[in-house]
Amino acid sequence: MALEHLRASLKDTVVVRFGDYDYFVHPITDGIPLGRPEVLDEVLTEFARIGDWSHCDKIVTAESMGFPLAAGLSLRVRKPYVFIRKRRYGLPGEVSLKQATGYAKTDMFINNVHRGDRVVFVDDVISTGGTLLAIAEALGGIGAEIVDILIVFEKTRTKAAMEKQVGAKIKTLLKVDVVKGKVVERA
Repeated sequence: MALEHLRASLKDTVVVRFGDYDYFVHPITDGIPLGRPEVLDEVLTEFARIGDWSHCDKIVTAESMGFPLAAGLSLRVRKPYVFIRKRRYGLPGEVSLKQATGYAKTDMFINNVHRGDRVVFVDDVISTGGTLLAIAEALGGIGAEIVDILIVFEKTRTKAAMEKQVGAKIKTLLKVDVVKGKVVERA
């Protein structure tokens, strides 16, 4: 069974409420409960298989849930990674953006992405699309191109609209919903 460890890990997932938003706490998204190497390995293996690495100059992710994904993929596909941070460094060429998710708003900062860079964006969850859309707009403003988007969990039901907005296909591993306080896979 494909992604058997990832699927099995859903049974231990806890759901917490942030206002009206159902946030699920999972080892891939939060390191809680304890992150298991077999789950991360399975996710990275699948991302390495489905990603467009032939047209990629850099792997890009947002702080902080995507850090293990980007770093692990970098080792597998031999591409450098960039972390978009929630901290301003004030470095030359730094680009700021406003991110709004289902549960928070924050400023983020991009360094080491330049005009003409072709990037693969990786992240843990796509829900409202706030992170992806803000980053895609900022990368476009830099003159970088998103050639692929790899996300572990698809919680949104508006992926097609988001793909149109960012101009790239969004590849996800599992579609999930929160139903009665539990995370369940949907077809």
